[in-house]
Amino acid sequence: MSGKLLPLLLQEGTSPPRQAAVTVEHAVIAGWTGRDANAVEKHIKELEVLGVKRPATTPIFYRVAAARLTTASSIEVLGAQSSGEVEFVLLQAHGALWIGTGSDHTDREVEAYGVSVSKQMCEKPIASTFWRFDDVVAHWDQLILRSRAIIDDVRVLYQEGLVSAMRHPEDLIARFSPSGLPEETMMFCGTLAVHGGVRPAQAFEFELEDPIRQRKIHHRYDIVSLPNLG
Repeated sequence: MSGKLLPLLLQEGTSPPRQAAVTVEHAVIAGWTGRDANAVEKHIKELEVLGVKRPATTPIFYRVAAARLTTASSIEVLGAQSSGEVEFVLLQAHGALWIGTGSDHTDREVEAYGVSVSKQMCEKPIASTFWRFDDVVAHWDQLILRSRAIIDDVRVLYQEGLVSAMRHPEDLIARFSPSGLPEETMMFCGTLAVHGGVRPAQAFEFELEDPIRQRKIHHRYDIVSLPNLG
């Protein structure tokens, strides 16, 4: 396997981030990761009404081609029915576990008839900076995820909330692989409710904030819509 080579910045403790070429062989999208089981079930039923099939398990771990991962500042999508969503992202690389953030950009039209297929339709933008997980685990539930969308040239708050809305990383890793996250694996770990409903945008910004260490990981990408000629 060749994997995807990504130019990343790995940060440990208070040291400046160091440049690292990281190969990702396996990319995973964890879905239905909410800690509140009743809220997860309610959302599943809401989507069933729209034609989205109930997941086989909760949480569920979709595989996606590692080639879809990108740190680029723009992506191309087919048509105008895709949208981003902020997630915290786990990375096992260079013998350590790292935490960053990304956008599980998804084709919503395809999602209605096949979630697994929809995961393959769009690039998965990630911010280039990753923190050592050991540096944040003690205050994990205080980290904040946030996204903003540029819609009709207006920048709006799209999502915001604590990572505690999702299952703890150690819980997700144990459910996916009891022996630990395999080396050269990246996992997207779930998202937050959207303000104003899921909708497409011209550009999407997302960030992970650590209020204890007073730092953020931030990324923005433009969304170029290609014509769908059927």
